[in-house]
Amino acid sequence: MKLDVKYNELNKVLKFAATKDRTVILTTLNEAWAAPNSVLDLFLESFRIGNNTTWLLNHLLVIALDDKAYARCQIASLVSHCYFLQTNRSSELAGPANFMTPNYLDLLWKRLAFLQNVLELGYNFIFTDADVMWFRDPFPYFTIDSDLQTSCDQFNGKESDLKNHPNNGFIFVRSNNRSIEFYKIWVSSRKLYPGLHEQDVFNKIKDGVIPKVGLKVRFISTEVFGGFCSPSRDFSKVCTMHANCCVGLDRKIQDLNTTLEDWKHYFYTNHTISHSSHWRVPKQCHM
Repeated sequence: MKLDVKYNELNKVLKFAATKDRTVILTTLNEAWAAPNSVLDLFLESFRIGNNTTWLLNHLLVIALDDKAYARCQIASLVSHCYFLQTNRSSELAGPANFMTPNYLDLLWKRLAFLQNVLELGYNFIFTDADVMWFRDPFPYFTIDSDLQTSCDQFNGKESDLKNHPNNGFIFVRSNNRSIEFYKIWVSSRKLYPGLHEQDVFNKIKDGVIPKVGLKVRFISTEVFGGFCSPSRDFSKVCTMHANCCVGLDRKIQDLNTTLEDWKHYFYTNHTISHSSHWRVPKQCHM
């Protein structure tokens, strides 16, 4: 495949970060989320204290959206791979990007277009928001016959049912013609739904576009990939915990700290009797 010059650096860093089957773990950060004692530190700590998760850091590529986030990424002790996604609005994307503001929407759509590029370069990816805490290796929970596997805010028990409420803040996508075509349509659909974020547009187009392109989609139980919207009730199964259904960076940070404390209490004290453990979150994030 002949690459445009602008993709040469990206392809190089993807190659270093990817597993043998060309899969990479991706997250995006701006200055606010990458600052000391903010979301990045909690995100990396979850890998450190999780069950067989430290090795996954070898395949984590942090996508920085501004120069200060990139600098912070480069000095973070647990991060091996960083990439600066430069845009003409990088300085405007550095702040907290409050929910549904223009900066927030631009950040999400810029991220989605970037993920389309990763698929076009032939790499599979797990995309994870940085406010997702990783407690177990997720790869054993993925099936080999699905193109796109996503976490949910709410799961109705049927993995193939498009009526589920997905949350694309934790998603595994395999690079193939179907997934590339779906992402192209998804990204281009922004102009059809001005003012909506990419998750809402996914829900708008999924019923028509997914069957049209033949995309094989799987929605994964919140018992495995949980979040503040619907926390997993079983510590012996939970793989990730997402600070979804939560508006406000400070609230997220407080409840994510509590999440890590709850996991450590379970894992380092009584992880053979998971039924006695419970999450104390959402608390600050309770809506």
